[in-house]
Amino acid sequence: MADNLPSEFDVAVIGTGLPESIIAAACSRSGQRVLHVDLRSYYGGNWASFSFSGLLSWIKEKQEKTEVSEESGDWRKLILETEEAISLSKKDTTIQHVEDVCYISQDSAEDVEEAGALSKLPDLGGSVTNETAQQSEKGCLALDKQLLGTKGCEMSPETIASNDLECTPEGEDTEVISERESSYDATSGHSTLEIEKTDNASTTEVSNLEPKKITYSQIVKEGRRFNIDLVSKVLYSRGLLIDLLIKSNVSRYAEFKNATRILVFREGKVEQVPCSRADVFNSKQLTMIEKRMLMKFLTFCLEYEQHPDEYQDYKDSTFSQYLKTQKLTPNLQHFILHSIAMVSESDSNTTDGLKATKKFLHCLGRYGNTPFLFPLYGQGEISQCFCRMCAVFGGTYCLRHSIQCLVVDKESGRCKAIIDHFGQRISANYFVVEDSYLSEETCTNICYRQISRAVLITDQSVLKTQSDQQISVLTVPPVEPGQPVVYVIELCSSTMTCMKGTYLVHLTCSSTKTAKEDLEPVIQKLFILNDAKETESENGGGLEKPRVLWAVYFNMRDSAGIDRNSYDSLPPNVYICSGPDCALGNDYAVKQAETIFQEMFPKEEFCPPPPNPEDIVYDGDGTQPEDPGFSISPEPEAEPLPEESSTEEHNE
Repeated sequence: MADNLPSEFDVAVIGTGLPESIIAAACSRSGQRVLHVDLRSYYGGNWASFSFSGLLSWIKEKQEKTEVSEESGDWRKLILETEEAISLSKKDTTIQHVEDVCYISQDSAEDVEEAGALSKLPDLGGSVTNETAQQSEKGCLALDKQLLGTKGCEMSPETIASNDLECTPEGEDTEVISERESSYDATSGHSTLEIEKTDNASTTEVSNLEPKKITYSQIVKEGRRFNIDLVSKVLYSRGLLIDLLIKSNVSRYAEFKNATRILVFREGKVEQVPCSRADVFNSKQLTMIEKRMLMKFLTFCLEYEQHPDEYQDYKDSTFSQYLKTQKLTPNLQHFILHSIAMVSESDSNTTDGLKATKKFLHCLGRYGNTPFLFPLYGQGEISQCFCRMCAVFGGTYCLRHSIQCLVVDKESGRCKAIIDHFGQRISANYFVVEDSYLSEETCTNICYRQISRAVLITDQSVLKTQSDQQISVLTVPPVEPGQPVVYVIELCSSTMTCMKGTYLVHLTCSSTKTAKEDLEPVIQKLFILNDAKETESENGGGLEKPRVLWAVYFNMRDSAGIDRNSYDSLPPNVYICSGPDCALGNDYAVKQAETIFQEMFPKEEFCPPPPNPEDIVYDGDGTQPEDPGFSISPEPEAEPLPEESSTEEHNE
């Protein structure tokens, strides 16, 4: 049980967000004894994913603003005279201004229950050790290091510049890069590996048909088909997180799909941005002269560092100003700035813009004709994957387990132990703490930024095509000068994040006001928020806009980039992990995790590859273990839900 934990560990990690989970996995992999705890009842913190009913419970919890009851002071008796305590917060203040809105009738949904919902949630507060995880991993370490790359098409930058920029010829089936453990039952220790290749065309429907009317009762009943992320991000195909997943072999726990298209909002219309060479020359949006201009500029961006004379005079200028000097039409400037470089029009300099453009182009062609991947079942899966790796190598896990304080030795100034809500004192050498656990006294000198978030359930895609299974990344430029760019990620049902016939739309921007005030003007440009008939005819089209069925708005704290010296009286062996930042990718979380790990263990490799099974010596008569029994299915069905037990774990 959780109240009978060992009293000594090498590393204690408080919080199960992405950077904390990566650090816990890296420490456990290097042989450290790791305790990983979280006050919440679910993994991921602000990186978590919820079913629809789970998200409604989360919203209710944040809206109630219940005061934290005073804890018993008995734990203070465990503090010696030569020690002092740094109290930790029991209340999460990183989420504010939560507001959910239902745009369809809720009358018929009063007595509707979520299909397959359990009458009582299982208790996740106990201590989870590595025994069952090790059983499920027996023989799993022989997987190919290039898991994510086995089904993709690798291309060099030179090939991208001079030849085709895409992985598959125009019109062929889009390949899903997927290597995941499709189900994992913590009680039975079952794990299956599936290598999935799906055909978008096989799941397409005629988009011109009138969309089916979705009711609120349907959304509630099919709530377990939703996996709704608190933070909206994608993975760059050559980004730090993908490299880490491949290197550490954690990719065997997850499954990914390609983002199928990059969109841009310009002059009141949503348009697809040509990314690959084939897209450029097949585009009807660009003239032949514009196509040549664009290819010439993108080729230069791939090797801009070798030609410093071309941009030295504009280093202090914004990237937007630099583009105006490159003989590019306003159309091309808009595409490059907002949908390829994806940088701020007013804040990003020329070097930043060129670097971002090169990164975008460098990621093309590895797994498809866009640079992005998205994890099936949502971003919350990634944190759980690293937690699973930590457990495999001996980590101990406790959810619903609050920590009262850090115990600091007055003489050395180092943290010696933590005291939990049971009054147990647990010693460790290093402590990693998610910043939401820090008290107001510790964060007195810090001024946090905020992120505005909105999550919508809609009935149609923002840009309808023949295929209804599209994963889209859309950039909406500032509505007015001084306002932030809004990033939109639209997910279809084959990502296992929403029910069939609906789309899940995430909107993110840096906060200037409340989330609703920041994002509702953008939503009104793209969607219908009420029952009134509204068409795109005024915007140059003749099709009805997508309708928002349900929405939630909230502001999330952005603590990225805070210097550790800004925290008051922080011991040198206590490391703080920030929550999600506003960037589209996950590079900051990975960099932060690696930096903290190297400070703790400078001589250890960060998340090294797993050992070769042929080099492992087994106890007993020396016989090799039985075949692990992986299931490799070339074309599994993507739409049906998994078994209830595994789905419940995803949502919890």
